[in-house]
Amino acid sequence: MNVLLETWDTSFGLPPFAAIRDEDFGPAFDEALARARAAISAIAEGPAVDFAGVIEALELAEGDLDRVSGVFYNLAGADSTEAREALMRELAPKMSAFSSEVTNNKALWAKIDALWQGREALGLSAEQGRVLDLYRRMFVRSGAALEGAAAERLTAVKSRLAVLGTQFGQNLLADERSWFLELAPEDLAALPGFVQDAAKAAGAEKGLGPVVTLNRSLIVPLLQFSPNRALRERAYAAWVARGANGGETDNRAIAAEILALRAERAQLLGYADFAGFKLEPEMAKTPDAVRDLLMRVWQPARAKAIADAAVLEAMLRADGYAGPLEPWDWRYYSEKRRKAEHDLDEAALKPYLSLEAMLGAMFDCSTKLFGLEFREIAGPFYHPDVRGWEVTRGGAHVAVFLGDYFARGSKRSGAWCSTMRSQRKLGGEVRPIVVNVCNFAKGEPCLLSYDDARTLFHEFGHALHQMLSDVTYGFISGTSVARDFVELPSQLYEHWLEVPSVLEAHARHHETGAPMPGDMLKRLLDAGTYDQGFATVEFVASAMVDLEFHTGTPPADPMQKQAEVLESLGMPRAIRMRHATPHFAHVFSGDGYSSGYYSYMWSEVMDADAFAAFEEAGDPFHPEVAARLERFILSAGGSEEAEALYLKFRGRMPGVEALLKGRGLVDAA
Repeated sequence: MNVLLETWDTSFGLPPFAAIRDEDFGPAFDEALARARAAISAIAEGPAVDFAGVIEALELAEGDLDRVSGVFYNLAGADSTEAREALMRELAPKMSAFSSEVTNNKALWAKIDALWQGREALGLSAEQGRVLDLYRRMFVRSGAALEGAAAERLTAVKSRLAVLGTQFGQNLLADERSWFLELAPEDLAALPGFVQDAAKAAGAEKGLGPVVTLNRSLIVPLLQFSPNRALRERAYAAWVARGANGGETDNRAIAAEILALRAERAQLLGYADFAGFKLEPEMAKTPDAVRDLLMRVWQPARAKAIADAAVLEAMLRADGYAGPLEPWDWRYYSEKRRKAEHDLDEAALKPYLSLEAMLGAMFDCSTKLFGLEFREIAGPFYHPDVRGWEVTRGGAHVAVFLGDYFARGSKRSGAWCSTMRSQRKLGGEVRPIVVNVCNFAKGEPCLLSYDDARTLFHEFGHALHQMLSDVTYGFISGTSVARDFVELPSQLYEHWLEVPSVLEAHARHHETGAPMPGDMLKRLLDAGTYDQGFATVEFVASAMVDLEFHTGTPPADPMQKQAEVLESLGMPRAIRMRHATPHFAHVFSGDGYSSGYYSYMWSEVMDADAFAAFEEAGDPFHPEVAARLERFILSAGGSEEAEALYLKFRGRMPGVEALLKGRGLVDAA
């Protein structure tokens, strides 16, 4: 037997990582796909036409495939090898073809549609009714109602998109992995100690002296602290050129083909454009609603950024440079300004924000809010850097949580939350295995920036959404919600990092154990909206480019379209998009955030209002508000429409005002 298909006699049913070899995955996928095809064929051709015989059977039909996929895709993203990358390329069209086979199965579609048409007489629970609705919607949006040439073409389009998305991501990883810049002794000496340590660790991984890589947790500190303007420019140029360096890893033509195929996919399904298709099931519903939100935020953010740019350019000129302020200057002078105006020095802050301390803060908040307890467990896991915890409540097992926090060449950039196993009750209680992945610069100890600590809390908010899930059907488990709702739990959890009592208890010096001095803590919190003009502009610009890419006729030249959108916005010259097209993995490494990058901001409108519920109750850990949050948001998964769930939690929908206030943009509006 293949170890991936055996019953795992391991603690908590964790995958037996030490026994899994790369060569096991291909045969395991082949067998799991064969089993899934047989199970689905039996459902489609069998006599059952009831909810249990069709929908519940479908829920369980891909169990082996889910299990193998849960292991492989987590490893492929967090600890890539040549064999795993090759298999990803091979699997992309295979998995797409399988998905199309299922949704193109006319007998199966007829059963689902018949159940939906007669749903009023089925006596379904509210959750069952919701699952049936979502299954039918998935089949319709996948082309189940199409016939003949249109159905065949849609299958071909989806297959090609799967291949291109995989290629885009692998090209980006290759560019990130291959570039590095060795630091001269004088350039290294000019950097704070924590940046020096990170550069030395990154170089040691490559068998070299200190280097800068394209990992955000290393290159951003270089841009913040290096006084060598030419060095900053060289590093910045490499960072923004990812995916646009020519040759085999260039993503520009891939992006153009992806946009054209998405538009064709939408038109085959009867939509004017891809944005209209993609946004229909989301909270926003239409491109106009997204555009309205983004532009309401853009104007005050741009005004703030332009005012800030004038201050920073004056600092640049005072250093003897003629100007103008360039993108590789912004972080350097902004850091100097922050130190001058708020007396905040990131190098002085970091010793109080060790990874270990912030993990303690993160876990402690979830204990106070939801009664969760964490016990570290031994591996082996899929990489020596990975740590694991059993999560319990009242002595009962809730989940296994894995944390993979350090950057390495085998890991794609960014931070994310995924599952190796999702929660469900159908077929017996299944508790989740949840994974948080980050890319912090490794050190002894690992010291985080405040933004890094936010990322830690953000991803754990997603993890809570998975761990506290309490539904019957895996189809609506955890984060299986509207894309512009899924960021609510993650962005909301960031707010607890700003609670003074949390930092007072956990922000302690990694060497002495002394708490962060009170005046430093106050300055840190007072500076919470510092440089939000910059942060908001770089985000909204990316979200607008994404939206306009997918609205109307797809651009033949995405780079030209990107330039046109930025010009129409009046993009400040010293700020670039957070994610330029050739490395915009959110949008092009799959469909997840395509025409949906705005969703972070849509969710932010809610997260600002949701945390206000705790503030109004007079306690950031108010038990009744926390109980409502768990019941209607974190445990509910996709059991109802997102707006209905939020209304049950809060009693009303929020306006954009709380977001503008939270970003310090009210005066600029």
